[in-house]
Amino acid sequence: MSTNMRVWQLTAADGAYRLEQTTRPIPEPAAGRVVVRVRATSLNYRDQINLKKLVGREVAGRIPLSDGAGEVVAVGAGVTRVKVGDRVAGCFFQSWICGRFEMRHHQQDLGGTIDGMLCEYADLSADGVVAIPAHLSYEEAACLPCAGLTAWYALMNRGGLRSADSVLVLGTGGVSIFALQFAVAMGCPVYVISKSDAKLERCRSLGAVHTVNYLTNPDWDREIWKLSGQKGIDQIIEVGGPGTLGKSLGCVAPGGHIALIGVLTGFGPPQSSLFSLVGRNANLSGIYVGSRTDFEAMNHFLEIRQMRPIIDQSFGFDEAPAAYEYLASGDHLGKVVIRV
Repeated sequence: MSTNMRVWQLTAADGAYRLEQTTRPIPEPAAGRVVVRVRATSLNYRDQINLKKLVGREVAGRIPLSDGAGEVVAVGAGVTRVKVGDRVAGCFFQSWICGRFEMRHHQQDLGGTIDGMLCEYADLSADGVVAIPAHLSYEEAACLPCAGLTAWYALMNRGGLRSADSVLVLGTGGVSIFALQFAVAMGCPVYVISKSDAKLERCRSLGAVHTVNYLTNPDWDREIWKLSGQKGIDQIIEVGGPGTLGKSLGCVAPGGHIALIGVLTGFGPPQSSLFSLVGRNANLSGIYVGSRTDFEAMNHFLEIRQMRPIIDQSFGFDEAPAAYEYLASGDHLGKVVIRV
């Protein structure tokens, strides 16, 4: 049996990074740690941010991707939470077990400060893995740690989602589609905006009740306001950032909640006044994934409802650069997966 494994790592190139496949020794678990045979991983926009060095993060030599699932093949001394053979997914923040977020968790983010999941064997904290729902494949489970948990934490934990709440999701990426699925499962009316009529049709097939094409209707906030009966939207999944926040503020309901998640329009300040937040007594939450406890609660919900993530396309391990390019194209609906 080989003692080496294949990995992809980020290598400095022209002021950013490129993906480079290489080999490393298969890890041996230290005390309190486990080794997981990775079977599938998935991509998030955060991986594009790191690859293109959009926020200047130094990740040279790092194994990328926060999201992955597989089976435990070795456990270190003192490990009792999991055993060899268990099907697990890694937690985005390896040290965020429960409670409020603490800044120290930024030193334990997979694919960022520490090595991620785009490898054949991952060395993880025994406290930083969760059992995956029995009805999900490894590819489906690999979609959960970032996009799935972010949508769950935004709606359920910070938003306190109720079945009577209206929900607006911006776009059709991983977080947005998970949010649509969770909201539909809760019986909530879901609104979706996208620039693609074909994607909006797919969202209606997934349970969305109102859809707006923001290219043909650039004043989409007014259209959403009108479609809501001028009541506004109770829960908004805001993945655009500074370029869309103003419009989200324009259609949020009084007392409603905006979950600020993404930076698809950049990293600058909001491009419009924030006074609507005050005038409508609305809530604005910054969302950065969630804790292990939230992950376990989400998995319980998925198991009860027998919900499955929406995978747009799956790539082989050697096709990782193509998977990155496909995600960057924006043509996907739901998740982009890499099989290991």
